[in-house]
Amino acid sequence: MTCHELAKRLLELQPELSPQSVAQLTLLILNGANDPSELADEPTLLRHWHSASFRLQAAADQHAAMTDELEALAGDGPVKFEPDQIWTLLRAIKVQSQLLELYTDEPAMV
Repeated sequence: MTCHELAKRLLELQPELSPQSVAQLTLLILNGANDPSELADEPTLLRHWHSASFRLQAAADQHAAMTDELEALAGDGPVKFEPDQIWTLLRAIKVQSQLLELYTDEPAMV
C-alpha cells in the first residue's frame, strides 16, 4: 500500500481528519508496518491505525504538559537554576527525543 492509498483509506475510515492528521497517521502507520502490503488486510490496518492514533495522542498530551512546565519555568526570569528546574529541562529534552523517535522510528538519543 502506498502513502496515497493509505491516506485515502484513512479518510474513508475517519472523514473529519485534518490533512495534517492524515499525514501524521500515514507516516506512523507505515513506520509501524513490517510490510506495507499487510495494510490491505482490514483488521491489520485497523490495529495499526488504533496504535498510531494512541501513540500520537499520547505524544501530543505529553508535549502539551511539557510546554506548560517550560512556560512556567521561563516565567521565573533569569535566576539561578534550582535542581527541580534542571529536571524540568531534562524531561523536556526527553519528551522532544521521544517525539523525534515517534516520527523517525529510530532512537534520537544514544
